[in-house]
Amino acid sequence: MNLQRLDAARRRHIGQILLLAAGFLVLVAISVASVLLVNRAREDSALVVHTVEVENAINALLLEIRRTESAARGYLLTRGPEFLEDYERAMTAVVPDLTKLVKLTADNPVQTEHVRRLREAIETRLSHFAREMEFVKQGQFASANALVREAAASPTSATIRDIGEAMRVEEHRLFAVRTTNADRSQVLASSVTIAGSSMVIALAALSVFLVRRSSRMRDEAEARLRDNNVNLEATIDERTADLREANDEIQRFAYIVSHDLRSPLVNIMGFTSELEELRGDIFKRIAALSRAASPEPRAPENATDSAEPVLDGTDRQLSEDFGEALGFIKSSIGKMDRLISAILNLTREGRREFQPERIDTRELIEAIVTTVAHQAAEAEAQIRIDPLPDIVSDRLALEQIFSNLIDNALKYLKPGVPGDILIKGRTKLGFAIFEVTDNGRGIDPKDHQRIFDLFRRAGTQDKPGQGIGLAHVRALVRRLGGTMSVASELGSGSTFTITLPINWAATNRNKDT
Repeated sequence: MNLQRLDAARRRHIGQILLLAAGFLVLVAISVASVLLVNRAREDSALVVHTVEVENAINALLLEIRRTESAARGYLLTRGPEFLEDYERAMTAVVPDLTKLVKLTADNPVQTEHVRRLREAIETRLSHFAREMEFVKQGQFASANALVREAAASPTSATIRDIGEAMRVEEHRLFAVRTTNADRSQVLASSVTIAGSSMVIALAALSVFLVRRSSRMRDEAEARLRDNNVNLEATIDERTADLREANDEIQRFAYIVSHDLRSPLVNIMGFTSELEELRGDIFKRIAALSRAASPEPRAPENATDSAEPVLDGTDRQLSEDFGEALGFIKSSIGKMDRLISAILNLTREGRREFQPERIDTRELIEAIVTTVAHQAAEAEAQIRIDPLPDIVSDRLALEQIFSNLIDNALKYLKPGVPGDILIKGRTKLGFAIFEVTDNGRGIDPKDHQRIFDLFRRAGTQDKPGQGIGLAHVRALVRRLGGTMSVASELGSGSTFTITLPINWAATNRNKDT
């Protein structure tokens, strides 16, 4: 059910991402289209304005030509100075107007051709005006009138009028086309803008809906999580109480079993001692019976009372087998007694509550090294201690941890090689890391976990022990809130790493084994 819920939530999340991505792409497309259409509409509007400017320039040019012609004729008829001034102003304006028209129509080949022809006709007509005014200034009025009649009879004025009209027609056509394009662009831009705005509103509404739904689902998930946390805490407390009770029961059971096992073991040990004492009497009688049946003279009585009976043949073999069997029984009893003592020590240690205190770690380890100085001297081993961090922890537990590790390092040195044991430490992220390194025989990597199991040992079993030490050390380290690991290869020595909190405080873990 939880996996299905997670898959559904993941699909919803992916759907929301895809939807938002699609909305973003649509918005980008609409924005780009809107920009392009607005630019296109601006360009079409500029062309419409350009057409109006061209038409205005044509009208202005034609108007100035008519003003020049009217002013020249008025001056010829009246000789009034006002007509001469009007003529000069009109003549001055014609050339700039023509130049402006040339520039405005440079983008239209049809109008460019019209302007070329119009320029030729205007230049011809302006030359007529100049000659007329020159004759008038010289007093040759007859020649001036003749030139006026000649200009009126020529097609120049008609040509100027026709070309101007043709240019206006062309601009009217362009105005209609460009106005239509501008209107279409504006309509299309408006449509795209409206569509984009609608989609933005729709996406905003959808986003609000998705956000509200996500918020509602998040609130529901948080509520479920709070309920689950409450239930989980209650379950954890219940399970912890059950585990603690079961642990206490196991400790009591181990203590009772160990205590009860010692009683029959003592009986076995007592009967074994009695058998050992009876062995002498039994085999003395057997020896006496053998001598009685023998034809040889009897030995003196005092010679057989305190000495080992002299047996021959099968009797001697029976005596040796009997003694060997008693030796095996006594050895097994001793091993069993040591195991029971170890189990009792573990149960007592498991019931002990740790007491945290500030510990000078170097001083503690130096005291341990002092107690094993004789053992180290016999093994020709040196024990070096580097600077160590001080910690807050249980003193007795630390003594047991480092005593066991140093004792093992001395016990499993390589024969014939001077021992070198190094104890060093450092701190990292609120933890103290201790390393006990030796140059001993080492441990096969496949046995790195085995050595921490209870009653399990690795390698050659040529040293006394019950396989409890490292298991007990790891249990103590865990109770102190730390970890323990080993790095070793056969023949290359071992490094045991202990990680403990620098400032350990007693908690419920203090009561765990």
